[in-house]
Amino acid sequence: MKLFLRLKITLIALFSALSLSAQETLPIYSDYLSDNVFLVHPSAAGIGNTGKLRFTARQQWAGIKDAPSLQTMSFHNKFGRKAALGVVVFNDKNGFHSQKGVQGTYAYHLELNRGNYFNQLSFGVSFTGVQNQTDQSTFTGDPAVAQLIESTSYFNADFSVAYHYGGFSSYLTVKNLLLSAKNNLNNSLEPLDLRNYIVSLGYYFNNKDAFVQLEPSIMIQLRESTGERIADFNIKAYKTYNETQFWAALSYRRSFDSNPIENLKYITPIIGVNYKKMMFSYTYTKQLNDIVLTNAGFHQVSVGVNLFTRRPRAAACPNINATF
Repeated sequence: MKLFLRLKITLIALFSALSLSAQETLPIYSDYLSDNVFLVHPSAAGIGNTGKLRFTARQQWAGIKDAPSLQTMSFHNKFGRKAALGVVVFNDKNGFHSQKGVQGTYAYHLELNRGNYFNQLSFGVSFTGVQNQTDQSTFTGDPAVAQLIESTSYFNADFSVAYHYGGFSSYLTVKNLLLSAKNNLNNSLEPLDLRNYIVSLGYYFNNKDAFVQLEPSIMIQLRESTGERIADFNIKAYKTYNETQFWAALSYRRSFDSNPIENLKYITPIIGVNYKKMMFSYTYTKQLNDIVLTNAGFHQVSVGVNLFTRRPRAAACPNINATF
């Protein structure tokens, strides 16, 4: 039994190392569907009629020691008529590996007209600093391995553009434009070719006579160095009662690679509620592959509050106009 547990921990460490290389800085999960598009697209900073403060906590493979976990705190808001600022602080821990980072964002929004429908072109740029650490001082196996403590600094820049018209939303983000790593052991700076292109498209059907309002969307990722392609197919539903809005989302993620063994498949249901200026959501992710480390799934909780809310200027999707 102990040997089996050690094998699990070793696999976690291995998958974590691969994950850090593939996901670069802040991992991209499905929490952007919890009214937190800013975590993926910098051009979403300050894009709506309210500032958004959000906290998330994610736990993978519940019940397994040293399983991956992630915590984020983000805030973004418009300052003035066109400019916006945002910040993300995150802590990503995977077994013996961990990374802590801070991301600062500047966005600029151009109003294309002032009609009945929201019509806006947005640009955003983010700069991120990450401290990546490998600490195996508590490793109970080989003493030589247990002495391994490494620290690496990462610096990164992302660029993003968005266009919104009424219920239509679109984003294009290029992550890791200037990604470089500084190894503290030899003090050398090495550029890393890990660019990730992300496209998101969605449409909000605001039919007030319908029982619920629907918002289908899709997000596609293309990693330049590996050629990996990942697609999210999403549907989100909203229902409002007085000062409370209930919503639910369902996301299906899969990768498209030449090797079918590496193709990952996930199904993610999300439930949430907005009460006045508060937001709460719960996310559960289930891996659908035949071979999985555990059937426990991934759990995530998001809590948020809207600040400095202004009157909506035109009809738009929920990510633009806060309900209350």
